[in-house]
Amino acid sequence: MNTIMLFDRNFVVALFVLFCLNGFGQKPKNLETAQEIQVESLLLKGIEAFNTAEFDKSIANFQEAKQLARKINNLSRVGISQQLLANVYLKQGEFDKAFPEIHEAIKIHQQLQESTRLGEDYLTYAQLLSKTNNNTEALKYLNESVSIFGGSGDKNDKQSLASAHLYKGAIFQDQKKDLLALEEFDEALQILSKLNDSRNNYSIARLKLLTARSRSTLNELESSLEDANTAYTMSVNGSFPLIETDALRLMSSVSKKMGKTEDALNYLELYTKRAQLYFQDDIASTRNLAARNALMADINPDNYDASKRVQANKITTVLIIALFTILCLLALSLYKNNNLRAKANELLQAKNAELVIAKENAEKASVVKAQFLSTITHELRTPMYAVTGLTHLLLSENPTEEQKKHLDSLKFSGEYLLSLINNILDLNKLEADKVEVEQATFNLRKRVDDVLFALERSAQEKGNKLHLEYDSEIPDQIIGDPLMISQILINLIGNGNKFTRDGDIFVRIKQLSRNNTQTYLHFEVEDTGEGISKKKQKDIFQNFTQGSVQINRKFGGTGLGLSIVKRLLTLQKSKIELESTLGKGSKFFFDIKYGLTQNKKEPEERVYEIDYDALKGRNILVVEDNKINQMITRKILEKNEMKCDVADNGEIAIEKVRFENYDLVLMDIHMPGISGIEATQKIREFNKDLPILALTAVTIDENIDDFYLAGFNDIIPKPYKVEEFFFKIHNALKRKNVIL
Repeated sequence: MNTIMLFDRNFVVALFVLFCLNGFGQKPKNLETAQEIQVESLLLKGIEAFNTAEFDKSIANFQEAKQLARKINNLSRVGISQQLLANVYLKQGEFDKAFPEIHEAIKIHQQLQESTRLGEDYLTYAQLLSKTNNNTEALKYLNESVSIFGGSGDKNDKQSLASAHLYKGAIFQDQKKDLLALEEFDEALQILSKLNDSRNNYSIARLKLLTARSRSTLNELESSLEDANTAYTMSVNGSFPLIETDALRLMSSVSKKMGKTEDALNYLELYTKRAQLYFQDDIASTRNLAARNALMADINPDNYDASKRVQANKITTVLIIALFTILCLLALSLYKNNNLRAKANELLQAKNAELVIAKENAEKASVVKAQFLSTITHELRTPMYAVTGLTHLLLSENPTEEQKKHLDSLKFSGEYLLSLINNILDLNKLEADKVEVEQATFNLRKRVDDVLFALERSAQEKGNKLHLEYDSEIPDQIIGDPLMISQILINLIGNGNKFTRDGDIFVRIKQLSRNNTQTYLHFEVEDTGEGISKKKQKDIFQNFTQGSVQINRKFGGTGLGLSIVKRLLTLQKSKIELESTLGKGSKFFFDIKYGLTQNKKEPEERVYEIDYDALKGRNILVVEDNKINQMITRKILEKNEMKCDVADNGEIAIEKVRFENYDLVLMDIHMPGISGIEATQKIREFNKDLPILALTAVTIDENIDDFYLAGFNDIIPKPYKVEEFFFKIHNALKRKNVIL
């Protein structure tokens, strides 16, 4: 079954994508041990090693992940480890090692009812059975895999479904059942074509070649030649040398069957050149000399008499002279070509050196950009923490009505600045494809009401009125990403409010259709503001773009909101549309599909369960270099009758923890001297039980694993809600049995 193994790279890539989506697509929730993070890290390292053909390293990582997953009783990760091990052993031809691993993986995924991973198990198991000449059993498990993936609309499941049909076709082709093989190849081609993904071009080209072979066997020569030619063209465009040379050989063979001897010779000559170019295949040259002689044998000249033979001898003499002349010219041409090639090589080496430098500069620029965003985030969020923290403290000290009005204004301004910071960071994450769509149950009407309530005051300040038209047929609970729709509406309504004065902003949400599992909703946000010219409508969704210089000066803003809206809708397979007339207003609209839940119970708002009495008297160490932040955190803690000690940097914090007793440490990350991560690592060398929380303004989405591995028990991003602040402190103390 050599044919099947040509596709195992696509299968492993699909398995890798599936593993990332299921294992890493969501942030870890309630992650309590560093061992779970270590398992995920080992699995990723093993997959990376597999993709670079470092099989020994890959096996070592998967074995270690399996043992650690068993130790912490994580059956799901044990099954994944064994599935990946089976694939590595299959690739190496160690079938006796692959079978036990895949058997155990199948048992685990059956027990956990993880159907998608079970389908991938069956694909691997079928390949093993086929390699050990058990095609009947292999077909049985491939049919099981088709049943699992056939009903799914997920893109990765469709990839796996195409692989299952391909493997079945390859088995039928080896069994000389070419009609059945063609049916399976056609199914696989249809699936891959519908996915419309250029990364599948290699698989499509290979399927066309396999189809051409079966058609040749069935004497469907015209169709065979057409499919082989398609495979050849795709391989040339996509740089697939193995398919290209195989297609040329097949085209030569089919042309010979059709009696097109000259075409067959041309294809064979081209194949020989390509094989030598790509593979330095001297064996191929020798093998195809025999094939060429066989083709030449088909050219049978008519019988000729002696006079014709004399004439032929004269022609032969002339041809020999001509051939000698051509050889001389060829030698001269080769000499000149060698000189040109030497110069070209020098030029290419210089260009390569330039490209290497350009690549290194681009990588450095990317690192600098990431470092800049991390630094600017910290620098912006640190004073924002001071603004929001002081505002909270002042509001809690019974201000007068006039003071409360000013404090509310200060709070709104702080939230506006924080929204601007988050917009910039969201844009960076969207460009890096690091934002993923959550699937959660939520109440859409409540989400919309919250958004309108939050924007009501800013609308009133500009004399605008917000209007909501909400379809009563929309279900109370839907399944989708609540944060994304909130952010989309905030940006669109905020955009309308920014460019409208003494006008109206309409929000309309209507149900277009609905079935047992989905509802299809139409959203509109319309304003009576400035409007957008036809010329600017094409560019308005680009980064930092606004209607005009005059509008930018008049209304302000970054021009990021609509760009973020477009990217968020694209992630949800939707598209933003715009209708606008200059001077009359604008209407933005889009459609989104949401899932439906069978649970009729209203989703509950999160309630922080905190025993404030149990927190009283607890001794907390705050490690913070910013004096204002020290004062704010101390006041918040002391208002709850907690004891608070302060360390200005990491070195002082280490010494204080070494010689004094604290119930919990709040550790900043960016500090002079050693960082909060380094300080925590040093504390963990002599105190492994003390709860340490990262109180930080850095962006933690991409490096959250580093925080837990360094020894932190939890993370509190600044600025934070006070309830969440005490909730995390309460949980950390409770987990360490400091409080009951």
